[in-house]
Amino acid sequence: MDITLDGNKIFAATGGKPFAESKPTILLLHGAGMDHSVWVLQARWLAHHGMNVLAIDLPGHGKSEGTAFSSVGDYADWLMRFMDAAKLERAALAGHSLGALISLEAAARYPARVSRLTLLGAALKMPVHPDMLASAKEGTDEVIRCMTSWSFARPHHFGTSKMPGMWMLGQTHHLIARSKPGVIFNGLTACNDYQGAADAAAKVVCPTLLILGEADQMTPAKGGKELAKMISGARFAVIPGSGHMMMTEAPDATLDAMRGNL
Repeated sequence: MDITLDGNKIFAATGGKPFAESKPTILLLHGAGMDHSVWVLQARWLAHHGMNVLAIDLPGHGKSEGTAFSSVGDYADWLMRFMDAAKLERAALAGHSLGALISLEAAARYPARVSRLTLLGAALKMPVHPDMLASAKEGTDEVIRCMTSWSFARPHHFGTSKMPGMWMLGQTHHLIARSKPGVIFNGLTACNDYQGAADAAAKVVCPTLLILGEADQMTPAKGGKELAKMISGARFAVIPGSGHMMMTEAPDATLDAMRGNL
């Protein structure tokens, strides 16, 4: 479905089911340089089991128009405007990587509007290597290769996809490579510059779950556990053998964990 916001068309995948006002809603937020397709299994299952699903393409990403922000705070405020445009008073949020930081900040700034919070591949701090930022700014391929390689646990570089015939690294590489100019740089800058996780964590009041990859090189599980300790009542689940892209590497285990916070 399409939502018009700030004069731009914003796309959100519904998991194959029409939106129904009588159902609870979950918003799924992707990471830097990605789009709604990273949630394909989780979105479809949730939509076919009693929930409204809106897997959003953030501004400038995927099928959405507009310009990607370079600030987590700007994204959090934008998300509330999206909810207004979609006529959503309250919703659960699930975000991956950059999407997790956006979800965390939104839950802190707008507690009355967030019913539940699920953070995937998140950590207290998410610095980005200077060479990656430089490559993203210059628009070279090095940042795409780094993001793809470091996002997956080593065994998954050699197959093991749950979808027969699919190559996980190739799929992710092509997804990131399709990004519009400036999108990757702005997304990585937002992650690198965000220093508000601890303050935001202290303000979260809704039930919260962190889903962490045991072999995550981008946001190591240790950092996610540190963040969980700062959120009142938060729980965490570690996906064995998974790297940063747990929705693709371990789709069933990730979905099972998400269901535990719905």
